[in-house]
Amino acid sequence: MRAGRLVSLLLLLQTRGRMTARELADELEVSVRTVYRDVESLGSAGVPIYADRGPAGGYQLLDGYRTRLTGLTGDEAGTLFLAGMPGPAAELGLGSVLAAAELKLRASLPGELADRADRVRERFHLDAPGWFRGDEPTPHLSTVAEAVWGARLLEVRYRRWKAPREVTRTLHPLGVVLKAGRWYLVATAGDHVTAYRVSNILEAEVRDEPAVRPPGFDLAAYWREWADRYERSVYRDTATVRMTEAALRLMPFVFPPEMARAAREAAGPPDEDGWLITTVPIESVRHGHIELLKLGAEAEVLEPAELRARFAETARGLTARYLTAKDARAARLSAAAVSETWPAPDDRPGW
Repeated sequence: MRAGRLVSLLLLLQTRGRMTARELADELEVSVRTVYRDVESLGSAGVPIYADRGPAGGYQLLDGYRTRLTGLTGDEAGTLFLAGMPGPAAELGLGSVLAAAELKLRASLPGELADRADRVRERFHLDAPGWFRGDEPTPHLSTVAEAVWGARLLEVRYRRWKAPREVTRTLHPLGVVLKAGRWYLVATAGDHVTAYRVSNILEAEVRDEPAVRPPGFDLAAYWREWADRYERSVYRDTATVRMTEAALRLMPFVFPPEMARAAREAAGPPDEDGWLITTVPIESVRHGHIELLKLGAEAEVLEPAELRARFAETARGLTARYLTAKDARAARLSAAAVSETWPAPDDRPGW
């Protein structure tokens, strides 16, 4: 552990130049006193490291000195695929290992390539979660990751959507996937491969027995197929909807991708007033009611009858709550004006 820290300290000075004891301590996640001891040890070992006193001082290496101690450990090499994703790496318990791997890789590059790598880091940042979504609590993610990296069986207590709500499973973990800020575990239960949302894992324990991985299993290929199948499976019904062209243009920005795509593909030609008829996939009457309300007065549900009845009930309730007879006439005039001037999504800042 200490040997790895000494190499990291040396590489920090090699790649960044002069650094204070406090800066080194923050990077290495140790105390300033530990930095003092490590610097003394490096000096005793013949490393030409010296200190400048004063407010602008710090430690640095003798000009021209470069170490060749940049070999990656197995764990560090295994984290390089996470380069540029420090957040997800930290969630998986690999943050410090990835930092050490990147530092060694940076130190091994010649000057021009090292400068180019620094420019890429300065100009590229990955923010995985979607807009308006906070991070999901995943207290068992590190345990899941441990089972994945170690190829060990994983015992979980899991909460699912159907009865019985809580089940216990013994899983053969195959990989983890980060999708729009949500973590999923791909695993085999019995002879069936499926995906489990990590936030729904209530308890997790790594067992000593080795996990079995199907020959030739391709995590990326499996995830693409599973995600496509999942999106198709959740939409068990359809709604026939009459809507404006503006509403159809808005759908990709406020609806799930599969709903918006299917609605655009099924859309008929607009009439002379700019209204068209399309088919929208929905999970249920309740789901269709919630989603299609986003289009307001720019859409009219034609079928199924139960969904249309629910919209009529909603409209009556809103009218009773918000409008007097005088207000109703003003609202109709206002709605007509908004319909004529409602901008396309691309005309709005940030869309």
